[in-house]
Amino acid sequence: MTGTNTHFDGNAIAGKLADLFAIDGTMASIRCPGCGTVEVLALAMVYMDEMGAVAHCCHCDAVLLTIVEAEGRVWLTLPGAMAVGAEPQP
Repeated sequence: MTGTNTHFDGNAIAGKLADLFAIDGTMASIRCPGCGTVEVLALAMVYMDEMGAVAHCCHCDAVLLTIVEAEGRVWLTLPGAMAVGAEPQP
């Protein structure tokens, strides 16, 4: 998204996920649509710019999640995600 190869880990989108959900979204497990690996979102490779963020699988680079912010709205997509889960936090 930024035109560079610089990326962050999934913790870079923790604040955005906390705004959308009542759980720690970075600890949610997601099954990759590309390779089938299940990992916590904190391990994803996240590319960010002023419009939002794209999280890629740390194993195969498939897109796991996108967050786009525009005109006072937030769009969240989980393209092709086969399963998402999280344990409740105390």
